[in-house]
Amino acid sequence: QDSPLKAVQMLWVNLIMDTFASLALATEPPTEALLLRKPYGRNKPLISRTMMKNILGHAVYQLTLIFTLLFV
Repeated sequence: QDSPLKAVQMLWVNLIMDTFASLALATEPPTEALLLRKPYGRNKPLISRTMMKNILGHAVYQLTLIFTLLFV
């Protein structure tokens, strides 16, 4: 089967997605506090409790909204 996207289209998608990620990282100004902060430990979780609550909350909100629009 043929790919739904051709090679040039894949390159454009990759370029656009990488551009937004780079802008998100580049717009926050550097601070001295970041250099002085101790590194996180090996056993520390990658996703904190607050972050997990936000992710799950947004997922529930989006699913509720999508199912409401779909079935109403």
